[in-house]
Amino acid sequence: MNYRVPQPVPQVILDDVRGAQKMLSGVSRVTAMEGSRYLSSLTGSPVHFKCENLQRTGSFKLRGAYVRIAGLRPEQRAAGVVAASAGNHAQGVALASSLLGVRSTVFMPVGAPLPKVAATQDYGAEVRMHGQVVDETLAAAQEYADRTGAVFIHPFDHRDIIAGQGTVGLEILEQCPEVRTILVGIGGGGLAAGVAVAVKALRPDVRVIGVQAAGAAAYPPSLKVGHPVSIEHPNTMADGIRVGRPGDVPFKIIGELLDDVRTVSEDALSSALLLCLERAKLVVEPAGCSPVAALLSEPELYGDGPVVAVLSGGNIDPLLLQRILRHGMAAAGRYLSLRLRVTDRPGALAGLLGELSVVDANVLDVSHVRTDPRLGLTEVEVELHLETKGPKHCAEVARALHGAGYKVMS
Repeated sequence: MNYRVPQPVPQVILDDVRGAQKMLSGVSRVTAMEGSRYLSSLTGSPVHFKCENLQRTGSFKLRGAYVRIAGLRPEQRAAGVVAASAGNHAQGVALASSLLGVRSTVFMPVGAPLPKVAATQDYGAEVRMHGQVVDETLAAAQEYADRTGAVFIHPFDHRDIIAGQGTVGLEILEQCPEVRTILVGIGGGGLAAGVAVAVKALRPDVRVIGVQAAGAAAYPPSLKVGHPVSIEHPNTMADGIRVGRPGDVPFKIIGELLDDVRTVSEDALSSALLLCLERAKLVVEPAGCSPVAALLSEPELYGDGPVVAVLSGGNIDPLLLQRILRHGMAAAGRYLSLRLRVTDRPGALAGLLGELSVVDANVLDVSHVRTDPRLGLTEVEVELHLETKGPKHCAEVARALHGAGYKVMS
């Protein structure tokens, strides 16, 4: 019988990260560190954003991709590289390859956001659309690598990738030496593993906490049993961390070095995105907002000293941004949808809108239905979408409508 011999998991050490930092000098940006007064007041500790959303290509992914491709042998470079990604890794591989003079092919799922496809092409990659989900796209990229000899560039499960991402941790310690806690989003685990390697080697007293979307949280059950396990159908708006199985290499590091892994809800993610946009004037994608969502969800956990939240990326499709902002406004109590029934007579709708004007609710949309069989002979149903000032204002609107005799259905 043939037995598969388990392969040792490669280690990543501080010297690897320092070597990556030298390699990236003049290639990646030392991204800004910005303070957040609102989150600082909420937690009782200074909160800073490490703005990888302002990195070249719009995310941290360039760091690891460049280090990985730069480390290839001449004959490997000549064969070209291939990757599979719905966005950030695709752009990182495309730009890194162009900078190093290496031919790149990137497989992206059918239906990937057009801005991400266009950006990947603009950075110099040949883009091939394949599959409806990333797993199918990944299989196509692997088959292409096997057939052509191109080197497959994994998004997180390689020591060079992790070393490159770890340079974020070195920069945090240089920019905020008094840091006590670092929050970083986790998908496959490359960024969190790299940050943990760098930070724990130099400052073992600093807490490094990973954050996953609750609908795609493969790390908690994996850490519980001591090895990577897959979750079926990971589901979250945060596509950058929607990964069903931890990588073998980052999993070992995270299991040894991370202090904790927290999960956040979709409401928290959308509220965090809205906060970054409104308060910090930063466009951040949902995956990049996950550390902010953790701060909003459990601020009491982070009051023991300065906190750095890594905003890992800012590549978001404008149409998705529009939907998430509406969801975020609803989660923050600033967007109210309701249905109610009124008498079908001239001026009834005007009277209803007048009541809303009195309580200063801004009407965004009105739907007026007369033909539903559930309605009485003299009734019409009105669906309203309102912009409000928060939960208290929502309650005030509801009380005003009840007081005026309207029957609110939802």
